[in-house]
Amino acid sequence: MIPAIYSTLGSNSSLVPLAVKDIANSIGLTTGSYITGNKLEGKDRFIDEFGTQALWLFGIPAYKKLIDLTLYKLFKIDPKFDVRNLSQKNILDKSVSYADVSIKESMKKAVKNPKFTKNLTLAKFGISTLLTIVSYMGLTKFKHNQTRKSAEKEILSEIKQETAKKEKLKTPKAFEGVHNITFTGGFSDFIFNPVKNLMILDGAITAERLSNSRNKQEFIGYTIKEGTFWAFMYFASAPIQKFLEKSAEKKHNKSIDLDSRVIESPELEKAFKNGELEKSVNKVLTADNNEKLLEYMHFHPDDFTVKMAKKSDIIPTLKKASQADNTDYRKFTDLDSFKATAEKLKKLYNEYKSSGQTVEEFLNAVKKLKRKSVLKNIGSCIGVLGVIAPAIMVLLRKADKNNQGFQVKEDLRKELIASAAK
Repeated sequence: MIPAIYSTLGSNSSLVPLAVKDIANSIGLTTGSYITGNKLEGKDRFIDEFGTQALWLFGIPAYKKLIDLTLYKLFKIDPKFDVRNLSQKNILDKSVSYADVSIKESMKKAVKNPKFTKNLTLAKFGISTLLTIVSYMGLTKFKHNQTRKSAEKEILSEIKQETAKKEKLKTPKAFEGVHNITFTGGFSDFIFNPVKNLMILDGAITAERLSNSRNKQEFIGYTIKEGTFWAFMYFASAPIQKFLEKSAEKKHNKSIDLDSRVIESPELEKAFKNGELEKSVNKVLTADNNEKLLEYMHFHPDDFTVKMAKKSDIIPTLKKASQADNTDYRKFTDLDSFKATAEKLKKLYNEYKSSGQTVEEFLNAVKKLKRKSVLKNIGSCIGVLGVIAPAIMVLLRKADKNNQGFQVKEDLRKELIASAAK
């Protein structure tokens, strides 16, 4: 359980660390709105942040699932087949022949008409992204309408109270005191990587928020929010983690760039002791092309490196397979990452041999360093998104005496007063 948690939090392709950071960001910004504005501004921010968060995290996956159950079912194409497999023509036929009987026929059907399968994948990506953006625009319109209704109700009540008070004091002016497509390279990442899926959606959200800001106050707030969001939600985590990994290697001569599930695995300690690791990685590293790597994966399902790659989700697996090789060949296997796993394991093993420590001492130290790096990484991002960015927004509001209230409400107040004066 613990290895899975650290692995998920440290993953650059998982939505979980993004959700954790976004929740912290949303709580911080909503709290800041309550502090600088009032209940109305806090409610407006709450709907904006948490409503957007729900669409942001679940919109694209939900619409993709809907398309799987409709279009893919209609055309009888397996939605789990990854079209990046079609670009690996030199190993595609072998992948189909190696596949478990439960998925072999669906793979043959997908491969039979590659152009149609690719187009269907592209349509799925485009439709699900577009529908999520449209849903977000609907949420924005709903939020603006709800805020306007609530603000109008508050303002009319306030004006009524002010008028009654002035009449009681015999003040003549009722409103006195009221102020004013190939599927390779970078492009494929945006289709198949759920995190980069969200970057497209976030691009639309950021553009919509900035272009449709209701006033200068909201524009400045969104500029700070979106700037820090993009920096620490998408771009900062990888370099921070790389820095922490290099620091651990430099200071402690211990590599921590393997997946947490591998580092925390009891099998790793066992493989260190019985020599299985060294034998395994040497065999994998002798495979000098993808075809040989694929063959090795298929014919050596019990190999240590193969098992660790499966544990890290580098090699996708079937839950129920009728053969020893439980690889899910419908999905894409990055064979370069598989080979890189062997290289990382070999490097870690060599560090152990030169450490002068026992296996237990060495691996316990590696585990602690890995856990600390993951927590420091996500903690620093949460700190910026959930505390520093909201604090900056609050301080900017507090520093400007003409920017204290909820500007949307103030603008509506002027509109209602102007309307009443006609």
